[in-house]
Amino acid sequence: MRKLATIRTVNETRPIDGADMIELAVVDGWKCVTKKGEFSVGDAVIYCEIDSFLPVRDEFEFLRKSSLKTMDDREGFRLRTVKLRGQISQGLLLNPSVLGRSFQVGEDVTDELGIVKYEAPIPACLGGEVVGAFPAFIAKTDEERIQNLASDFVTYRGKEFYVSEKIDGTSFTAFVKDGEFGVCGRNWQLAEDQSNSHWRVAHAFSLHERMTALGRSLAVQGELVGPGIQKNRYGLKEPAVFVFNVYDIDASAFLEKSAMEAVSEQLGLPIVPPLGMIAVPETIDEILAIAEGKSTLNPNTEREGLVWVHGSGDDRISFKTISNRFLAKGGD
Repeated sequence: MRKLATIRTVNETRPIDGADMIELAVVDGWKCVTKKGEFSVGDAVIYCEIDSFLPVRDEFEFLRKSSLKTMDDREGFRLRTVKLRGQISQGLLLNPSVLGRSFQVGEDVTDELGIVKYEAPIPACLGGEVVGAFPAFIAKTDEERIQNLASDFVTYRGKEFYVSEKIDGTSFTAFVKDGEFGVCGRNWQLAEDQSNSHWRVAHAFSLHERMTALGRSLAVQGELVGPGIQKNRYGLKEPAVFVFNVYDIDASAFLEKSAMEAVSEQLGLPIVPPLGMIAVPETIDEILAIAEGKSTLNPNTEREGLVWVHGSGDDRISFKTISNRFLAKGGD
């Protein structure tokens, strides 16, 4: 489970130009706008990540005007990227005293605070009958944001990573194992239904037949985009899948880039747009700046960000960098 609220340490505070009442607090790779003087360098804080859905509690009531949302028929406060006095702010810092107990830096307090990940309502075209949970024999992909890898970042500097555009859609997986063919969203295997966008794509590309013909137990993972999905940012007329991983089920390993591209070509599926090999710069601010730019799929829209991959197998390193420009313009 994702650690949405953790005990961390304030690394730095910075003034904000033209602001008398607020300042910037830096925690690992994250920057949060706070009241001036509320936190000092070295202070322990609870850092709540963006995409957190906080319960209705007195200590979170100051968020009501800006962040109140309803998810699964209950109210709460969604944290997302905001811009205050021209400064990007990502997340919320709390005094650990709200726990009412002793604590340790690095501790996960997500469950204790009743925080869950915010999930947007599922569009009707993505709904459908659920067959069961996402298959346990397939590894899920949920790349960590670079801001949460601040302690590891120094080891990445100067290394060349294969970089591809992160597409803003919804998770798609199709698999063949022991003669069984299945289609999944992020968390569930879905029953065959032509009104469901996942299955429409599977039929359109004859994935059952093509994947079976490969004679291997594989899972193809990609991002499903198109009408009714994430505001269809790319202006597509039909649902489409862009592959970012192919998983060898029998070997319990992701295929290397060249093998992934070969399988995708055999299936007639495009891969996520590649940017090629890029060396990791010196700072997190610099690598986040690289994430900004226009999408390869539609030059009129901001890209969501980038995914960085180095090595393979047990030596595989991967993470994502989300564009602050995309987030500031209302991206999820």
